[in-house]
Amino acid sequence: MKEEESNNKTQGRKLPVRRALLALMTVILMAVSVSVMTGEPVPGLTNEDCAKCHMTETRAVVEMGMAHKTAVSCLECHTGHRPMTANNVPNCSMCHAGEPHFEVGNCRSCHDPHMPLEIVLQGDLKDVCVSCHGTVGNDLVAFPSMHTELSCNYCHADRHGAIPDCGQCHAPHSAEMSQSDCMICHDAHTPTVLSYRGSAPSSLCGACHGEINRQLAANESRHRDIACIECHSQRHGLVPLCSDCHGMPHAKGMHERFPRCGDCHGIAHALNDGTL
Repeated sequence: MKEEESNNKTQGRKLPVRRALLALMTVILMAVSVSVMTGEPVPGLTNEDCAKCHMTETRAVVEMGMAHKTAVSCLECHTGHRPMTANNVPNCSMCHAGEPHFEVGNCRSCHDPHMPLEIVLQGDLKDVCVSCHGTVGNDLVAFPSMHTELSCNYCHADRHGAIPDCGQCHAPHSAEMSQSDCMICHDAHTPTVLSYRGSAPSSLCGACHGEINRQLAANESRHRDIACIECHSQRHGLVPLCSDCHGMPHAKGMHERFPRCGDCHGIAHALNDGTL
């Protein structure tokens, strides 16, 4: 009898505690229910809470999240959680809109939102690429070449932003040429439009213009020591006037009688002494 009374007293003391716990759980469930109905995240959750379960995704965001790491938090994208939220994966258009690339759709075929610029290139891609790289797309159309017919990831195959070595497809003009030499004259997206970037050594010109290079090497005029791009500046194939450098060195009557300098002096790459 005494034991039964003791148990009743113990149960009586526990009852208020149980009621308090039940009330607390009720408040929490109500807060969660309100959160689900309003679409707002559960109060008090932080990125650190998400990382307790989603370690792989958190690590990807920390290492390669770009603006998804610095500009938004987990809860700004994932406004709810299953099973209380039917779909906790947000649409990219929630933030990304107003540009042609964002209208392509099926974003996740290329992008993982936790590391958005670690892009996977699958299939033959061109329209998707030029929706972002518009200048490149315009150049390929305006200056057609064999490159125009290729998909973008035929060349940029390994990863987004990878620049292949020209030698993977093209034999060099000479054995001495390197990848950096190719880029002095050629742009990959307008390869038939030759332009000089920086200093182009005459040896590169001689790789294609072998006979001219031999003529210059055998000639003892000052032209032999001048870089090709000093005369053929601005664009490939430009033939300057002799008067651009030499003015009109002879009497007016002689220039009128012999308007073409080469009639007396030969070609610029193999000058003679001017005797007829």
